[in-house]
Amino acid sequence: MTDLLQAQTAGIPLPVPTPVSEPFWAGCAVGELRYQRCADCDHAEHDPAWACRRCGSRRLDWRVSAGRGVVETHTVVRRPQTPGFAVPYAVVIVGFDEGFRMLTNLVGCSAAAVRTGLPVRVTFRPVDGGDDGDGGERTWLPYVEPRDDENGEIHG
Repeated sequence: MTDLLQAQTAGIPLPVPTPVSEPFWAGCAVGELRYQRCADCDHAEHDPAWACRRCGSRRLDWRVSAGRGVVETHTVVRRPQTPGFAVPYAVVIVGFDEGFRMLTNLVGCSAAAVRTGLPVRVTFRPVDGGDDGDGGERTWLPYVEPRDDENGEIHG
């Protein structure tokens, strides 16, 4: 077993896009981290929603994040809930520069390097989906990886 945090592979549960989340997942497929911003109160939203969680407005616009943020909290999982997950993996909540938070996994560093305050940037990794006999669809999942705060380069 290695301590390097890596993206998950086939066999994990995959997201099922809904009408409200489809723009988010379509963005992942083209390397864009999309979030919503309320046209009335300017609140940044993630997870995708029909209405603003702050003011209730239904005027939410999709935006593309620069993908830079900071780990706000984390845990390293060494015993998965289901056998499809490779361990270790780090579950993190990231506060992105645009003002929204997202639950995701950290990759590209050792489990020992995971810490609150770690500067990260988004990266997208494919997971081949389904056991449908024809190879299934490829799903792109958003992860984060460590970055150097000065120039955005990966470290860790």
